[in-house]
Amino acid sequence: MNRRTALVAAVAGLAVASALPVLGAGHPAAASDNGQSLRPAMGWSSWSFVRRTPTEAKIEAQADALVAGGLKDHGFVYVNLDDFWQKCDDNGFAVDSYGRWSVDSAKFPGGIKALADHIHAKGLKFGFYVTPGIAKNAVLKNTPIEGTSYHAKDIADTSKTEKNYNCKNMYYIDYGKPGAQEFVNSWAKQFASWGVDYLKIDGVGSQDIPDVQAWDKALRATGRPINYALSNNLPIANADTWGRLANSWRTQGDVECYCGPGANGSGYPLTDWSHVAARFNTAASWQPHAGPGGWNDLDSLEIGNGDQVGLTADQRRSHFTLWAMAASPLLLGTDLTHLDTVDKAMLTNDRLIGVDQDGVAARRIVSSGVQQVFSKKESDGRYVVALFNTGTSGSATVRVNWSQVGFTGTGDVTDLWSGSHKGEIADSYSATLRPGETRLIRVKPVNSADRAGS
Repeated sequence: MNRRTALVAAVAGLAVASALPVLGAGHPAAASDNGQSLRPAMGWSSWSFVRRTPTEAKIEAQADALVAGGLKDHGFVYVNLDDFWQKCDDNGFAVDSYGRWSVDSAKFPGGIKALADHIHAKGLKFGFYVTPGIAKNAVLKNTPIEGTSYHAKDIADTSKTEKNYNCKNMYYIDYGKPGAQEFVNSWAKQFASWGVDYLKIDGVGSQDIPDVQAWDKALRATGRPINYALSNNLPIANADTWGRLANSWRTQGDVECYCGPGANGSGYPLTDWSHVAARFNTAASWQPHAGPGGWNDLDSLEIGNGDQVGLTADQRRSHFTLWAMAASPLLLGTDLTHLDTVDKAMLTNDRLIGVDQDGVAARRIVSSGVQQVFSKKESDGRYVVALFNTGTSGSATVRVNWSQVGFTGTGDVTDLWSGSHKGEIADSYSATLRPGETRLIRVKPVNSADRAGS
């Protein structure tokens, strides 16, 4: 049994247990075989709302709200602590005795393991954050590499610095040097001991492929199942590499607009329509690279706090619809302690969640100005079709022929946002949509000729 066959077989068993659709065809040729993320991850991440001021209390409150608000019951299980958990000094990241970032104890007085324990006690999973390289402070102090006779200076390439969004001052690691892999291993082992279930490596580009490989190897060596995510705006030229090594990869820059009134653009609004609408093109171009074990990550889902996030209700439904059609991870970026009732209804719509979790990334079949249509075929032979008006003014009538979708004749149509059955419709489907509105349907071909390869 080859890697892809094994993944699909494993997911088929999972689908029976969870009553979700079995994942369909069209998976990447070389998905990661680490056994993780057979379906896109679902949960919450701290960056969009908490931003640069995470604390133990804030993250625990969001975890508690994820459960109390009922989102856990619909599959949202990851609670991911993003950047700014670390302590910095004038030379960059403060480090421990083995050259690894030190936790800011003022923000996390109980330590990261205590936070993970709290999250695990809720039946949730804990996500964490790091960037490639080795800290300048590790090199200045020439800290030993745990379990070896090597030191930080033995593996650091001090001629160039890695991308880092926080304390900066991260040198490249020379993976041709003995001790380099062992350094990453020690860090991964520490994270595993703290209870990490999901690890985001940020600031990754083509130049960091050696780091991505090292972390993949290190995470596997821990023996702990860890969902491995890469960020952000990764080059599509290396898509096969990301797919072979990781479980998800950010296909674009941040969805946040950084246009809020707080420091560094924090606060509401979290995003705007232009940042969401920019994902239509990347969802289309990255579509062939998604499948069980590896997903195109469109970034955080900014639904939960009503209009104040910077999107209308129509735009938020379109936001969710595009992410679901792309089979993107669904990682909420909003404040779950103040969950809006309209948004809660969106987020607990199991029909929408099912479209995401079917594990098929949709093809774009119409792209004409503000009119966009995406389509995918699920394993049971039915099609899911999303029609969008991406404009910000004026209604638009969006139309698609069943032959573009993948079959001819008549289709039995159900509206997935409302759940209403629309009956049998011949040849084509159209919807007049408000600015930013979407229509999402599931179509079962009826006495129709199904076109191969759709």
